Amino acid sequence: MIATLVWGTGNVGRAAIRAVAAHPALTLSGVLVHDPKKVGKDAGELAGLDTGVGVAATDDIDAALAAGPRAVVYAASGDIRPLEAFTDILRAIRAGAVVVTPALYAFYDHRSAPADLREQVLEAIAAGGGSLFVSGIDPGWGNDVLPLLVTGLASTVEVVRCQEIFDYTTYDQPDSVRYLVGMGQPMDYQPPMLAAGVPTMVWGGQIRLMARALGAELDEIRETLDRRALDATVSTDRMGEFEAGTQGAVRFEVQGIIDGEPRIVIEHVTRIHASCAPDWPTPPTGDGAHRVIIEGRPRIEVSIEATDEDGNRSAGGNATAVGRLVGAIDWLTAADPGLYDALDVPLRPAVGILGKAHP
Repeated sequence: MIATLVWGTGNVGRAAIRAVAAHPALTLSGVLVHDPKKVGKDAGELAGLDTGVGVAATDDIDAALAAGPRAVVYAASGDIRPLEAFTDILRAIRAGAVVVTPALYAFYDHRSAPADLREQVLEAIAAGGGSLFVSGIDPGWGNDVLPLLVTGLASTVEVVRCQEIFDYTTYDQPDSVRYLVGMGQPMDYQPPMLAAGVPTMVWGGQIRLMARALGAELDEIRETLDRRALDATVSTDRMGEFEAGTQGAVRFEVQGIIDGEPRIVIEHVTRIHASCAPDWPTPPTGDGAHRVIIEGRPRIEVSIEATDEDGNRSAGGNATAVGRLVGAIDWLTAADPGLYDALDVPLRPAVGILGKAHP
């Protein structure tokens, strides 16, 4: 059994605890928290499981790493604390752990990561014998392995389009929704996540990764952005009121340009209410979906709708992203220490868990 530490118990961490507890090759050896109120609580309670799992949460990072976990699921946020997240992850790698995480955007395609950051990771791997695999929370498989797999079903491929289409009131992180993305803010407010260059910083690595897998040479990466205001004040179940005239919907694309045309596209269509921007793409049902569209012959469209935590679509998306990461741990521990990406790490069948529920 592979001793696995889950670091963080938010949206991603809750799903990670559940995934590790259910995996037949892993054992949950520890849980790290930042909130003092969570210290001492059973990990099962923090993850929303019906029963405890016999692991108490701690905020002692030194002791947790000194216990020698073979793997670490780093689930703490990197959105507003990128330097701290990077430092934490380096510590875990130096301690000899295989680290899987969605927190480091620059390492979706580690070959294009900033040279100084990449060198620090490689030095930590050499010093401690750990590994690193980063895959996105939006989720990563929707912007790499799934679209690439589906291209293999086509005779010709003109455009690869990956879409996330979501009602963001399902996303249990109000500060990120209201301030990072700008929902409910005046239209002259500049949301940090939508500033020029930021979408490319976050999703450009996945564009480069797909281009490399398809043997295509990128000319450049471009961005598009459209924002819509609410026509009327709306009241939402999870996040309260959003006033008329404030930002109610966002649509942006990160485009991989090949021979002058957008050929690999990651698109986000985000609303705070279904009444805003009804002419934009919508999910087949419910509050959200991830979609891959291959424009070519034949035209292929695949939509994924995942639910978790009482039917929440955002929680379902988080859980699938976590499943990709946690499912890679046993493969990574058997591989040589190193820096891996989505093209290196296979997406495999869930051997050993069919018909089994959480503990």
